[in-house]
Amino acid sequence: MLFKRVFSVSTFLALALSGVAQTVKIDATLLARANAGDAASQFAVAQVYEKGNDAANAARWYQKAADDGYAEAQYQLGLLYSNGQGVEQDQQKAALWIRSAAEQNYAPAELQLGLLYDHGNGMPQDVARAAEWYRRAALQNNAEAQFNLATLYERGQGVPQDYAQAADLYRRAADQGLASAQFNLGLLYDNGQGIGRDYAQAAQWYLKAAEQGVPRAQYNLGTLYANGQGVPVNLVEAYFWLDVAASTWGGAHQQEAVQARNTVAAHLSADDLAKAQDRAAKWLANRQK
Repeated sequence: MLFKRVFSVSTFLALALSGVAQTVKIDATLLARANAGDAASQFAVAQVYEKGNDAANAARWYQKAADDGYAEAQYQLGLLYSNGQGVEQDQQKAALWIRSAAEQNYAPAELQLGLLYDHGNGMPQDVARAAEWYRRAALQNNAEAQFNLATLYERGQGVPQDYAQAADLYRRAADQGLASAQFNLGLLYDNGQGIGRDYAQAAQWYLKAAEQGVPRAQYNLGTLYANGQGVPVNLVEAYFWLDVAASTWGGAHQQEAVQARNTVAAHLSADDLAKAQDRAAKWLANRQK
């Protein structure tokens, strides 16, 4: 009963503010300091507005602090321009503000500037420059930047292909709990790329990612249990993870997980099958809470 496993996940992407604007109350003392020109207070006021989903006022106050050189405000203002929230969408202005923050060694902005170069948003695409900015953020222990730089090393994009370097960076991000890095590190162990093939290590990292809800990791972990690679053969455990993967995985791979699960099911007793199904149902229900 030998199943093949699936490949790596890709670049970590950044997020956006969403929701319906709420009534926002600003502390009078904080507002007085902000009106007096204190950049940290202006940033704090903007944060209050952003948490209340009032992007227009958030942008107004981020702008004040950004004009005074406040790196976090420059970064947040850049994100608002990128997403067209509270301001007219303008990728070039987004890039300018994010760069201003990145040049002050603000790691989230370094990561975001790397993404802009990586995808050619607001500037010409330049994967080598993306790698430079990812590296700067990675040196500050930014897990997402470590992950993105690792993917470039794995593929040989913008940097020479180097699986050992990719494995090191994935490990740094994985040790911080980044699920996508845990999965990709498991896959490098699984395939023996950049590190010696070690199915037991692959199983350990797949488990960490699987528990965080990564369907690819759930599927690959299930196949290790079905094949007895790195772990003892355990068809109940294999069915459990394959069932979870089949329930959470969308797209073309879902049918592959369903077929693998059903193949394992054919080798289980009715009692063991019922236990595995019940456990999977409970796991999925807990994830939805």
